[in-house]
Amino acid sequence: TMTKKFILAVDDDASVCEYYERGLKMLGYEVQCAMSAAKAKEALKGKLPDLILMDIMMPDQDGISLTRDLRSEKRTADIPIIVVSGLADAGTLNDALLFGAVDYLVKPVDIETLGSKIERTLAAIAKRNK
Repeated sequence: TMTKKFILAVDDDASVCEYYERGLKMLGYEVQCAMSAAKAKEALKGKLPDLILMDIMMPDQDGISLTRDLRSEKRTADIPIIVVSGLADAGTLNDALLFGAVDYLVKPVDIETLGSKIERTLAAIAKRNK
């Protein structure tokens, strides 16, 4: 059987976390939410996710510098990161992709669109790892 893919969602908004947890579980993913960059780093000490959903605007550390941190550490360097931004700001999205995000979404997030982006990303990686 296919093991459920495990997604770590990093977002400081509880309602967004709930939305991810509900929606992605419906799509068959296992989801854990981290409500700050610090909590995300804590979570990553445990089981590594197959993919990270990364909010950009967070109080303790923004998602772009967190993405950069994760990319620079061997243990987390290869985890695909999809950046989710409240702002459709070209500069921000450009930075996100520059620092190693594989894709991005602008809020409000449509769960179907998110699901297909996640699937596309995981499929591309599976192909590459063969």
